[in-house]
Amino acid sequence: MQRTQRDVVPAKPGPSGPAVPAVSAATPQIQLIPASAEGALDAAEEAVDLLLDSGRTPGEVLVITTGAQHPWAEHELSFGEAAYWAQHDSGDDVFYTDAAIASRAASRPVVVVAVNGGPAAAAATVLPLAHARAGALLIVCGDPQQINSVLGAAVGAGV
Repeated sequence: MQRTQRDVVPAKPGPSGPAVPAVSAATPQIQLIPASAEGALDAAEEAVDLLLDSGRTPGEVLVITTGAQHPWAEHELSFGEAAYWAQHDSGDDVFYTDAAIASRAASRPVVVVAVNGGPAAAAATVLPLAHARAGALLIVCGDPQQINSVLGAAVGAGV
């Protein structure tokens, strides 16, 4: 069996393909940015700006809000849901969505969540979803105590 595994490894691109990168890709790094509900959206915007400044492409970033929609999402939704989701499907830009419809959004390398109010259950529902959608990095902006309790329950000892 070991020879079979060794035979498979060289077929993968490059020698740096051991199990560790695959595990880390499946388990995104989590960063918490402490912010009040009122400041969570601004903190998320700053995080997105830093991501873009550090070389991330806009299409790699998904932003989810738990309370009020991001102004970009409100604007795009004014053209109808078909146009809004077409923006998502094109993958060319940062995509902003609300926790209530975030399950429809595809995975992206980076997911930023703004815990900016909304129903009490919104964060509890969206944080596990965001964790599952984030390929490499999950950034959560909001009340650290609330976020840690939700993420701790959602991802267990992996946090």
